[in-house]
Amino acid sequence: MSTALRICPLCEATCGLTLTLDGDRVTGARGDRDDVFSQGFLCPKGAAFPEVDADPDRLTGPLVRDDGVLRQATWDEAFDRIAARIRPLIEEHGPHAVGIVLGNPNVHTMAGALYPPLLLGALRTRNLFTASTLDQMPKHVSSGLLFGDAFAIPVPDLDRTDHLLMLGANPLDSNGSLCTAPDFPGRLKALRARGGTLTVVDPRRTRTARLADRHLAIRPGADALFLAALVHTLFAEDLVRLGALAPHVEGVAEVREAVSAFTPEAVAAACDLDADVIRTTARELAAAPTAAVYGRMGSSTVAYGTPGNWLVDVLNVLTGNLDRPGGALFPLSATAPAPRPAGPGKGFALGRWASRVSGRPEAKGELPLAALAEEIDTPGEGRVRAVITVAANPVLSAPDGRRLDAALGSLDLMVSVDPYLNETTRHADVVLPPPPPSQSAHFDFAFNQFAVRNQARYTPAAVPLGEGRMDECEIHARLILAVSGLHGAPPSAVDELAVDTALAKAVAQEHSPVHGQDPKALAASLTGATGPERRLDLMLRLGPYGLTLDALRAAPHGIDLGPLAPRLPGLLKTRSGRIELLPAPLAADLPRLRAVLDHVPDPGVLRLVGRRHLRSNNSWLHNIPALTGGSNRCTLQVHPDDAARLGLAAGGLARVKGAGGELEAEVEITDTVRPGVVSLPHGWGHDRPGTRLGVASARPGVNVNQLLDGSLLDPLSGTAVLNGFPVQVAPSGTPLP
Repeated sequence: MSTALRICPLCEATCGLTLTLDGDRVTGARGDRDDVFSQGFLCPKGAAFPEVDADPDRLTGPLVRDDGVLRQATWDEAFDRIAARIRPLIEEHGPHAVGIVLGNPNVHTMAGALYPPLLLGALRTRNLFTASTLDQMPKHVSSGLLFGDAFAIPVPDLDRTDHLLMLGANPLDSNGSLCTAPDFPGRLKALRARGGTLTVVDPRRTRTARLADRHLAIRPGADALFLAALVHTLFAEDLVRLGALAPHVEGVAEVREAVSAFTPEAVAAACDLDADVIRTTARELAAAPTAAVYGRMGSSTVAYGTPGNWLVDVLNVLTGNLDRPGGALFPLSATAPAPRPAGPGKGFALGRWASRVSGRPEAKGELPLAALAEEIDTPGEGRVRAVITVAANPVLSAPDGRRLDAALGSLDLMVSVDPYLNETTRHADVVLPPPPPSQSAHFDFAFNQFAVRNQARYTPAAVPLGEGRMDECEIHARLILAVSGLHGAPPSAVDELAVDTALAKAVAQEHSPVHGQDPKALAASLTGATGPERRLDLMLRLGPYGLTLDALRAAPHGIDLGPLAPRLPGLLKTRSGRIELLPAPLAADLPRLRAVLDHVPDPGVLRLVGRRHLRSNNSWLHNIPALTGGSNRCTLQVHPDDAARLGLAAGGLARVKGAGGELEAEVEITDTVRPGVVSLPHGWGHDRPGTRLGVASARPGVNVNQLLDGSLLDPLSGTAVLNGFPVQVAPSGTPLP
């Protein structure tokens, strides 16, 4: 028996694990008490790492389709097939005939961070679809417009704040999102223990809401109205205090005028909150020594997701809490570019191109995932004819999975990088399975950008690659070569080109730490046994702390880089070089929000919201026995009053109907949802033939996103409305209109 360290890849908390090994087999997992960030914290997902790693349904080698049937193939055969089929397709129909779909697990791996940008560059397609437009794109768009950088996302300084206002987030179950914080529950308890205040705004009395000092059970989808009323109150009661931010902000007077209609009384009915409660919330936020406003899924995947996310940071600015300890600060990752001198930047642009069928504008280079099906099944020039998916299951995660399911079946070519044959990848012509996580090195490129404390940790593969396996980075490199017409070149060529390109750019930049140096000499100094390690070493050396891969290897439990610190004005990349508090696209979108004040939702119409489970993560952990059962169930939660009115019985079946279809789900009667709200979890529906998910298919649940037809989107971000949409509910067997 032996042990090895591994950063957990199963959620955004990125906890350090100590794995117990019996030879090359992982037999146990516990929290790494010496980890500089997680300090031994472990959730049920991390404890189940051995089962995740050894899931017998994981594919062990590539699959290729012959005569409609997937069969085992060699790696060379798989890449030969891709190269032979995709290049003629591109040459005949152009690069936009290929769509790329990136799923959530993609950002939990080194390969997922390092190679998709290169794949996109090799293909030169504008048809990029990712899970961001089912989740966080409103935050990227609002940050891009405010700060000029879509990745400049402030996070609450959980360990030092005196007051946290949280909307649409349930970190006691999700472990946090766009706020990387191991032991999020412990940090919230510590906030209260030191005399701080936690206010949770959520239509469900979640585990997080039960921990709060105050829970405001808002009507689903009304978060932006509530936030606008808080901003209005700050102005109306002379509570705006920019503090040190004042020289770096423009547009304050314009914001005051823009929210003039959103008085607490005006929004109270739509929010179903008392006006005095709204005012009190604003006053407490302004009076706190330090405070932070934080919003997530519930406030993003709604009709007003981008205005809501914008208002979160408007509040942080107006209370003087942005970019100061105890407020909302910008993390500084070890692999971020070295800070540049303050000054105007290029700014952030929306809608540089649009989708072919519905004309949906791009955001951050992506088109709405909800538009993928129509881009495939609508005839005409520019139709998507081939799709490459990486760790994605949009048949379950995107609206109207039935239409997308059929569309994927009509493609000329589909390639999937995925360890499973799931509801999406069952359509692939070639499946390229990465190895289990124990056989891969790990560094969190993505989540360190959102961490509540600056740190850097690297864990090499805990066990060697199994027989017949291919490293995930090599899979991606060979895929890039296959689609770019360089099939047969060594995979190392991809990494060498990436290093050469990065160094050529770095030595030419005046503020770079290697400005004016010899790129060949710099490349020769890099350490690392593989191309990905050399690329990591380069990014660390070019980063703000001047770290190296050797330094990380010498600190197996990580390097603590200190608490978050103010970074303004240096990170601002707006054209003005300041925080542009009322960007033109948001100003143009506000009349849509103001119109809601004249059309208060009918209180008799049920609205559906999603929910998260601590032992689940979207659609990709339902095949692990240790993470199934218990509270992790696909049930329709209904308030007792609504159940009595509708004639629903606990444990019985209810019919649920939305614009995209209807389904039947088991009823769970609970007062944790407010009246007028029903809840179904996201990511279920494992009942399609042709998958290889034995555990998940035995308890398939239902696909809540089938209730949607894909037409409801937040217009600025293209994010699907997955929460707060109207549904009809009746007992099974009762017809619905």
